[in-house]
Amino acid sequence: MDATPLQVDPEVLVEGVNLAWVLTVTFLIFFMHAGFAMLEAGQVRSKNVANQLTKNLLTWSVGVTVFFLVGAGVEGLVAGDGFVPAFDVAEPNAWVDWLFGAVFAMTAATIVSGAVAGRAKLRAYVGYTFLLAAVIYPVVTGLTWAGSHLVVGGVVFEDFAGGMIVHGMGGIAGLTAAWVLGPRLDRYNQDGTVNVIPGHSMTFAVLGTLVLAFGWYGFNVGTAATVFALEGGELVLGDFATVGRVAMTTTIAMGCGAMGAGLVAWLKTGKVDTLYVANGLLAGLVGITAIPHTTAWWGAFVVGGLAGAQLPLVFGFVENVLKIDDVCAVFPVHGSAGVLGTLLYPFVAAPGVVESVANAFAAQVVGVAVIAGWTILATGFVWGAFKAVGQARVTPEHERDGLDVSEHGVDTYPEFGTPEVAADGGAIRADGGTADSGIWMVTAIVRPDRLGDVKTNLAGIGAPSLTVTNVSGRGSQPAKTGQWRGEEYAVDLHQKVKIECVVADVPATEVVDAIREAANTGEPGDGKIFVIPVEDACQVRTGATGPEAV
Repeated sequence: MDATPLQVDPEVLVEGVNLAWVLTVTFLIFFMHAGFAMLEAGQVRSKNVANQLTKNLLTWSVGVTVFFLVGAGVEGLVAGDGFVPAFDVAEPNAWVDWLFGAVFAMTAATIVSGAVAGRAKLRAYVGYTFLLAAVIYPVVTGLTWAGSHLVVGGVVFEDFAGGMIVHGMGGIAGLTAAWVLGPRLDRYNQDGTVNVIPGHSMTFAVLGTLVLAFGWYGFNVGTAATVFALEGGELVLGDFATVGRVAMTTTIAMGCGAMGAGLVAWLKTGKVDTLYVANGLLAGLVGITAIPHTTAWWGAFVVGGLAGAQLPLVFGFVENVLKIDDVCAVFPVHGSAGVLGTLLYPFVAAPGVVESVANAFAAQVVGVAVIAGWTILATGFVWGAFKAVGQARVTPEHERDGLDVSEHGVDTYPEFGTPEVAADGGAIRADGGTADSGIWMVTAIVRPDRLGDVKTNLAGIGAPSLTVTNVSGRGSQPAKTGQWRGEEYAVDLHQKVKIECVVADVPATEVVDAIREAANTGEPGDGKIFVIPVEDACQVRTGATGPEAV
């Protein structure tokens, strides 16, 4: 019996494969928000981590709904197609295109949060995100991708995946917002010199970088949004005709960005700065994002290397000359790198791509100028308005306490030492002990990593009640030199924990021995233990006094 070939409607196949591809890369781009959250959280101080994570969560939550209700319609209006909101579509699958646009919009929005970290009020940031998703970003895409209004000499402004439209715009918006807000407290001295304020976790920053790099393949390669197309009834490749070039240039530029930033940092300081390498990797990706489909193989080396190399230089200029406190370096990573890559388009293109270098460059300059000008004006107006009514920045007291507590009422790192060791209970002494007469306070300053062992030892001798405080200080432990983005700073105050244990029925000498045994590493900086007599004590609940209160 002869086999009957399976009849497939080619239009159904084309639509199904293309929809599946767009959804897959959309989910990949969405996952970049996990990278942004980790990268930005790692670059802020521990007292501001929850605030930064909350801003990342709300950027997506608020922004994507506003883009659905308003932003997509504004984009169409600017493009010349009239105001048609995303909820007013002819058929459900049209929402795939809306979602694909939304993840790009939210990437631009979340970039801003890193620049204003540590001092912006949450309500101001959320308000700006609302307006960015509703108007600011849609105007940019309406002029470019949706409307193709930026034309010089018949040449349309070129931006394949958002090197300028998304990242350049986000970096410029972040720089503008940071300028309006002003620097964090203690960032600059009265004479204008800079104080380095390191972030709390290099690990988070680097892992966030790698997550972003993974998602970036969805950003660039995913913009080749059609796998198949129909020509005269024949099945042919759609935008995938150049997908290999996009994947190659994205990868090469990424690697060269990391190397370029690391090299310049090494030439400046004699050391290869880890954070600059991570940020340079991202700058290389930003640089190529506008032009990965047209760039020659050697051009990917040029774009990525220059985007990475400019990073330490531009960050230094922003920090030391402009005196703008861009906490997560969003302008040199996204802003200037995006501008650079976009302007390099006609100079690094593969043979036969560009007919007129002059016209192509002029179109790129006009596009960059229009997007930058609109972004600066709109962002400056919004943040300026918030500042004018006193709603842009938290109070100095809240800033010093940290935004985690003042804005959210949480402590991201509430525990010290090993969590399974309880501080409010422990073993009862079987021997009854021989207490010293009177009441004694034993105060110990020890390394934070020894706290868990100290708590265990104190519980073992029947002295589980204690008070623990995070402190910093110096003694015999020598000062060290640290680096943050290539800048050195002296670490002469070392992080310690202060343990206070008041005893009456347990000999103070046993408490001292228990603490010393647990805290001793044999190295300078193990700490000190002090024993102080306590004149009296009073228990709040019962009113008991003397040793009975303890």
